[in-house]
Amino acid sequence: MAEKNVVEEVLEFIWFEREKGVDSLEKVLSIKEVVKAGAGLVTIKEMEANDLVSVHGDSIHLTKKGEMQAELATRRHRLAELLLSEVLEVDEGHLEESACTFEHSLSPLVTDSICTLLGHPPACPHGFPIPRGECCKKPRGTIRPLVVPLTELEIGDRGRIIFIVPRSHARLDKLGSMGLVPGSTVRIHQKMPTYVIELGETTLALDPDIVKEIYVKKVH
Repeated sequence: MAEKNVVEEVLEFIWFEREKGVDSLEKVLSIKEVVKAGAGLVTIKEMEANDLVSVHGDSIHLTKKGEMQAELATRRHRLAELLLSEVLEVDEGHLEESACTFEHSLSPLVTDSICTLLGHPPACPHGFPIPRGECCKKPRGTIRPLVVPLTELEIGDRGRIIFIVPRSHARLDKLGSMGLVPGSTVRIHQKMPTYVIELGETTLALDPDIVKEIYVKKVH
């Protein structure tokens, strides 16, 4: 069969293109687009023979088996991006290429360890969702996450916002209007009776339920 890395890249591409569609569950992709992205026709035929994709005329979409493998490949890639970006601080210009190389070396165990270390993030640095893994369903283990809820910081601690998991889009918009967005650095000023945080020259009072939805990496 075609090289495993190439097959995984093709599956990721199909997943990603479908994900961008308004009717993502129904959208199919043109074979021409897949080939244009770097997959030869021989690869497509081999993937079809191995029940990873189904081809109808000039369109291609994932089979049940291909769906599972595409989800795992996408999960590895997006976690690799986040690890390289937030922990190793690889710049944006080299991020995609580095993630593409790194992701193929990740075993399921290492992938789940990275996910746990990053606090089970919901999205990659570009805002696309990271598929959930088994580790996301388990109680917190022995690995200390680098990314934690803002509530875990102590008074005086500073943290850079990595992601926010709001209960509603309205709440996310409200936080954004305050300047509380991924990349912003905040400092804990007070925790009781309410949370008071500092964002630059601005002091904000926040409800504890909202603070729990903000995940940060501690800044020393």
